[in-house]
Amino acid sequence: MKTPRLSWLPRSVLLAALPFSVLQAWADTAATSTSAPEAKYQGAASPLVSEPMHQNINPKAPPMTEAEFSHAKQIYFERCAGCHGVLRKGATGKPLTPDITLGRGTEYLKTFIKYGSPAGMPNWGTSGELSDAQVDLMARYVQQEPPTPPEFGMKDMLGTWKVLIPPEKRPTHKENNLDVANLFSVTLRDAGQIALIDGNSKQIVSVLKTGYAVHISRLSQSGRYLYVIGRDGKINLIDLWMAKPDTVAEIRIGLEARSVETSKFKGFEDKLAVAGAYWPPQYVIMDGNSLKPLKIVGTRGMTVDNEYHPEPRVASIVASHYKPEFVINAKETGKIMMVNYSDLANLKTTTIDAAKFLHDGGFDTTGRYFMVAANASNKVAVVDTKLDKLAALVDVGKTPHPGRGANFVDPQYGPVWATGHLGDDSISLIGTDPDKHKAQAWKVVRVLKGQGGGSLFIKTHPKSHNLWVDTALNPDAAVSQSAAVFDINHLDKGFVTLPIGEWSGLGDGAKRVLQPEYNKDGSEVWFSVWSGKDKQSAIVVVDDKTRKLKAVIKDPRLITPTGKFNVFNTQHDIY
Repeated sequence: MKTPRLSWLPRSVLLAALPFSVLQAWADTAATSTSAPEAKYQGAASPLVSEPMHQNINPKAPPMTEAEFSHAKQIYFERCAGCHGVLRKGATGKPLTPDITLGRGTEYLKTFIKYGSPAGMPNWGTSGELSDAQVDLMARYVQQEPPTPPEFGMKDMLGTWKVLIPPEKRPTHKENNLDVANLFSVTLRDAGQIALIDGNSKQIVSVLKTGYAVHISRLSQSGRYLYVIGRDGKINLIDLWMAKPDTVAEIRIGLEARSVETSKFKGFEDKLAVAGAYWPPQYVIMDGNSLKPLKIVGTRGMTVDNEYHPEPRVASIVASHYKPEFVINAKETGKIMMVNYSDLANLKTTTIDAAKFLHDGGFDTTGRYFMVAANASNKVAVVDTKLDKLAALVDVGKTPHPGRGANFVDPQYGPVWATGHLGDDSISLIGTDPDKHKAQAWKVVRVLKGQGGGSLFIKTHPKSHNLWVDTALNPDAAVSQSAAVFDINHLDKGFVTLPIGEWSGLGDGAKRVLQPEYNKDGSEVWFSVWSGKDKQSAIVVVDDKTRKLKAVIKDPRLITPTGKFNVFNTQHDIY
């Protein structure tokens, strides 16, 4: 039995990061198992842990006191919901519903929870992360009916909606001397904040309170407004024209969420915003200047293989450049919705069948084709946003996780888009030019070997010949604390490893290196060096041309920095 090597993680981080993948133990094949890097990625703590829920106890299940049920619910939402879903219907992980678990029985479940399995289940008990009493607790809990979180509708949203500075009272011109296009919005994950950092001076402009663990930052088409969304569903609308950029409106669109985007099509610039929730499974269209909620649409329904799913979480959203449409991806159903926002009263949606379980992705260089990873299906779906059709489903490595991906010209195969993987060391390059390179279009034309599994982000820039790949969730500390860089003109020579964690000059801590992000002109690459919330973290800036250390940004306010989003590159979909 292979035990995941996780000793390099602080215990507090480990507890919040791993999923509770009980039914991986009887998965039919190793292809359905969850590797250690995947486990750490899937199981981040859910904001639903503190929500009151209806407790529908199964009379056939082993008895539990109310206190035991409450404690088990907390463990589940801290470690398990990201993989198995709120309702335990299964997502990347297997279902944990009573129709399955009751037949296994308490002793059987306890064995697998405690000792793990070759299919990828961590040994929770023997590793010391769960006591024998907690192992017994969770074995009984998964035999109960899943508790149901409350819904979150228009009345709930309006109760959280605040316009701090009305649009008519905001600046009519930029009131600061900042090079706004070269600002970075940096997620301070565990602090529930973002830091705005000046890309020129490398100084923090301001630290703003946001929702918990901001997942993504997006820019309005004009580049004036910054939208950030936390895992707890809170959106902050930040005006970058103010003398000191600050929040001008906020709202909560659900109890757990991941995605936000704004309207980009001509005539609709800055007019609308849209956000997707994990719970309830829905998306919300809002006024772009005030965040007033205008339309709520649920995503519950049939999967691509014609099974009903009650919890299709909205994983990612992009705005089409060809039509007044949002491209909305439902994780569990594997369906992509092309939502035309030109008439909200008569909403028109084209639904495209892709593959389960849709997650993140980005455009090709033309902005026509959207490439989105279907994590557990080991595929990338290609959507033609001009024709609103699926162009291809491309088989890639194990559990693709591209972030936005990376666009460049392969010296042999022409334009490609690249993704790394959580589950293996491969980097897949997919041809993206059906006009001049038809034979290579929508095929993996080259597979590079990276440092290992656990990659979250891959990045390049039109002015660069470098391709940067992180491996932040690799169990080997030497790997997770470094970054690999390829020369795009000589891909066959492999990668060079840069010791980003060492360059940070930090002391103890995980020092996981993640998310290469370029500055506005493509001359610098910024890396987050992410340690625990009780340890010092940093941002390391590398000269892209020389690959040498250029600067280290250290500040006590940089608490668990993770995602970084340069205003100009995010605004123009440059990656």
